[in-house]
Amino acid sequence: MSEHLASVMEKYGEYCLRVAYLYVKDWSIAEEIVQDVFFAYYRQQERFEQRASLKTYLVKITVHKSRDYLRSWKNKRYILLEKLHIGASKRTPEMTVVEIDERQTLTLALFQLPISYREVVILYYYQELKIREIAEILTCSENTVKTRLHRARKMLYELLDEQEWEVLEDDSF
Repeated sequence: MSEHLASVMEKYGEYCLRVAYLYVKDWSIAEEIVQDVFFAYYRQQERFEQRASLKTYLVKITVHKSRDYLRSWKNKRYILLEKLHIGASKRTPEMTVVEIDERQTLTLALFQLPISYREVVILYYYQELKIREIAEILTCSENTVKTRLHRARKMLYELLDEQEWEVLEDDSF
């Protein structure tokens, strides 16, 4: 492995892992996706034209690979098997309540959004990217990103209590 690739993985690996996780909601799958991202970068480093930062380029690859996974049969089979397993297990209502309380409310609400809205919220709030950078990553116009962000906020407002909503209330972009 080249020193360049090792330094790129060290610098951006965790960041890409968090992006992938926010898409697929599973750490082991997110790790596989990030491995694929860096393998793809290693094989095709010369395709990186440096029109954007390397971080933006790697996030774009991560987003595309995460989307590919979500559309794959492997994912659909995993979801089906998980639902069958949950349905077959004997869980008490108390266990269910405790499990829900342990999860973060904002994360749960975020995962309820459709992927096109979730990804703009993730990239804007969690990754702190600018609208222009998000548009470049998602290959859409800046106005589309703004519209999706506005709609995502509206959906989150309906899902969250007023107190939890204050975190996302700032509408400046």
